[in-house]
Amino acid sequence: MHKVLSRLNGPCLLGKTHSWTAVDVFVKLHKGSGALCQKSAVKQPPPELPEMPACDFKPELYQGMSKECLIGIRKHNCNPMTMQVTYYKKPVFINQGYMQWLWDVDGRRYLDLFAGVVTVSVGHCHPKVTEAAEKQLRRLWHTTAIYIYPQMQEYAEKLTALLPEPLKVVYFMNSGSEANDLAVLMARLHTGNFDIITLRGSYHGGSPQATGLTSNAVYKYPVPSSMGCHNTMCPDVFRGLWGGSQCRDSPVQTIRECSCSPGHCQANDKYIDQLKEVFDTTVPRRIAAFFGEPIQGVGGAIQYPKNYLKETYQLVRERGGICIADEVQTGFGRTGSHFWGFQGHNVIPDMVTMAKGIGNGFPMGALVTTAEIASSFAKGVHFNTFGGNPLACAIGSSVLDTIKEERTQENSANVGTYLMMELAKLRNKYEIIGDVRGKGLQIGVEMVKDKASRDPLPSQNMNQIFEDIKDMGVLIGKGGLYGQTFRIKPPMCITKDDADFFLAVFNQAVLNYMERK
Repeated sequence: MHKVLSRLNGPCLLGKTHSWTAVDVFVKLHKGSGALCQKSAVKQPPPELPEMPACDFKPELYQGMSKECLIGIRKHNCNPMTMQVTYYKKPVFINQGYMQWLWDVDGRRYLDLFAGVVTVSVGHCHPKVTEAAEKQLRRLWHTTAIYIYPQMQEYAEKLTALLPEPLKVVYFMNSGSEANDLAVLMARLHTGNFDIITLRGSYHGGSPQATGLTSNAVYKYPVPSSMGCHNTMCPDVFRGLWGGSQCRDSPVQTIRECSCSPGHCQANDKYIDQLKEVFDTTVPRRIAAFFGEPIQGVGGAIQYPKNYLKETYQLVRERGGICIADEVQTGFGRTGSHFWGFQGHNVIPDMVTMAKGIGNGFPMGALVTTAEIASSFAKGVHFNTFGGNPLACAIGSSVLDTIKEERTQENSANVGTYLMMELAKLRNKYEIIGDVRGKGLQIGVEMVKDKASRDPLPSQNMNQIFEDIKDMGVLIGKGGLYGQTFRIKPPMCITKDDADFFLAVFNQAVLNYMERK
């Protein structure tokens, strides 16, 4: 356990390593009559900040454009959305990264717990992946699949070996949106049906077809997008109409009461009834597909009742549809218990789409399906100039090797479970922390006005805590339909010491917010 605090008033903790967790330390310090939930009447001195874990890596000195120049170009020459999505009142200007760490242009170090939007899987500039990329760059950057080059075949064999039968045919492309676009087309051609069902709150990309799959108004424009896409109620057992304390496959359950008998989930039955109603009222008797993330990512790490996907897959297949697992955020060992998120639901989809962690930040994506579905698609010509090029495949292959050699899936399970259990202790102490959920290093912390109402914490309040966390040296994300959920989805190389540092920072940021109220 690393030294959670650099300095504390009182000699008992000064410079000593102890067996307490970061949460224990702060609970001990702030325990008392409502001190965790009420503003103190006594003016407290500024808190001592947690000590960041050590890092031996030395970043290069930044010698580029000034911050003012960078912002000016961003405002006037980059597309306007880049300013809208820029995090923080005081933005972070990133210069360099190594493993779980990022450095800004001033040389300040940050613990990255968002991984470039859940994309850096094994670590920023991981030495093994970097070496593989450099080696391939010196040999052959690019050629296309009209020629045969070993990198694509070697990688296709290695990737499909990680998926169960009959998922053995892979298509390579450049992003998750592109993979989901292709999945829509293939599903419609194979089934001869048109309509597709997704879950409310889902995010499947920003391309024209994927925008139709996405069910969040923030990402919608007032133009037709992928007609034939329909949504069913998201089986969110925390914020949804139904839920309890035994519903989800997570180390941490909701605080909602549960009266279900062992082995039976009433909430699951209710959400399945909602899906059946969509079948009865909204779509034709035959459909093309159901799209689902094993755990919703942008939606805020939403988890479903344990049998929901299993029963959904059965109902979809009865109506002629295929089942598509969007593993863009949950794949490659991030959930800890399995390599793919769908495996935690005890299902086998007909297609799996993937991106983000597949290349550790290199832009690539893939779709894996069955030989039967692939043969339906072979009636026309499909070609992707960049998909599966030598450089992408060399990098993807090295990522798979690194995940195996460094046991990052196991690390996701161990560190992620520890982090969630400690966050649950904070949830039990603070009225504004409504829910902690997830698996492995796919974690959401939902913030509320109060636990009774479960109303989302307003965005201006979220931003105060968010900014404080950044100022103390940690970068996390936000998500959820109302932006009310902190997303903690780091590179899978983080350590327990890193987790303790974040816990101390998060605790202090919440305390700071309570003091300002």
